Amino acid sequence: MFKVFQRPICLLYLLATATLLRLCIGLHSYSGAHTPPRYGDYEAQRHWMEVTLNLPVKHWYANSTDNNLDYWGLDYPPLSAYQSWLYGKLLQPFEPRAFELRRSRGYETPRSKLLLRWCVVASDLLVFFPAVLASVAVLTRGRAPACKSALLAAALLQPAALLIDHGHFQYNNLCLGLAAGAAAAVAGGRHLLGSCLFCLALNHKQMALYYAPAFFAHLLGCALRLPSLPAKVTRICELGATVVATFAACWAPFLVQPARGADVLRRLAPLGRGLYEDYVANFWCSTSALVKWRQLFSQQVLVHACAGCTLAALLPAAVAEARRPSAQGLLRCMAASSFAFFLFSYQVHEKSIMLPLLPLTLLGASGDAGEAMLRRWLPAMAAFSMFPLLKKDRLRRLCG
Repeated sequence: MFKVFQRPICLLYLLATATLLRLCIGLHSYSGAHTPPRYGDYEAQRHWMEVTLNLPVKHWYANSTDNNLDYWGLDYPPLSAYQSWLYGKLLQPFEPRAFELRRSRGYETPRSKLLLRWCVVASDLLVFFPAVLASVAVLTRGRAPACKSALLAAALLQPAALLIDHGHFQYNNLCLGLAAGAAAAVAGGRHLLGSCLFCLALNHKQMALYYAPAFFAHLLGCALRLPSLPAKVTRICELGATVVATFAACWAPFLVQPARGADVLRRLAPLGRGLYEDYVANFWCSTSALVKWRQLFSQQVLVHACAGCTLAALLPAAVAEARRPSAQGLLRCMAASSFAFFLFSYQVHEKSIMLPLLPLTLLGASGDAGEAMLRRWLPAMAAFSMFPLLKKDRLRRLCG
């Protein structure tokens, strides 16, 4: 991988800088710090480790005395739960009191904070960094080393991603890394590997669904461009089998009994949370000052309206990519699709702006002046759009 860059020492310096910046941000406050009774996302991540360590798999997503779903119940797909279990296993010997069932709620110590922060950094180093390196290597073939370095720096030093994962406290870059790896694999012609990686991203966080139309359109378009009908059918069957096998592997413990799978699915659909989260910079929240959507329309009507608007917004890009699939087209379709979901879908969180940021950043290699301008300005605008969330977490000074 280092051979892609003319000066490996510069690459190492960039990676070290990106790592150090993450560690420095982690020294600051986090979501819900010292704010009982529910605290925030930091407590949610710790609580999920507590639940997965102490309860059998069948109880991870089920409401019980030991797992009150009203208190930060697991609401991400199985891969996130497995990640919580793994990190809990690794951290438990160093801070066992942090994961005691029902007795560790709100557990906050400098040591536990440090350990959990290191888990986020480790996720970036093990998944996000290699995926971004692979994406840059594939997408900048034949480009100058300066272009490669600039693109890599833009992706690794994305302000919104740094503030959300290492300030607010989440593991979004793990999902984004899997999606970036999937895009790199698909762009490099390794469609089955790309399908598998994207399915893993979907099974880590359902927000990866924002990219699904782009991957579907690109892979379908590539399959339909094969010379013969048997080749087309074979490729589509191979892709379908890859998707089914990956999902089956991730969901295996929850497919033993239908009730277990139903418990997971109920937790993944956040319809009860409302149309949008806090002050997210999307269409519904921005226009709510003029149109009181939540007062005028029922939840069912709003869900259907969101689905229709989202589909209408992403469809042109998806159709164009299916007709003429290309590596740059995949990124453009990922950006268009994720922006459509961010602007119009139901129950959008402020952090969702990170999804269009990733493909738009990687599009800096296209040479298009407009896309280069987006790469320069959109990260700052995205970070600014999250100001209410950062203010609540006492992280706004990091944006100054």
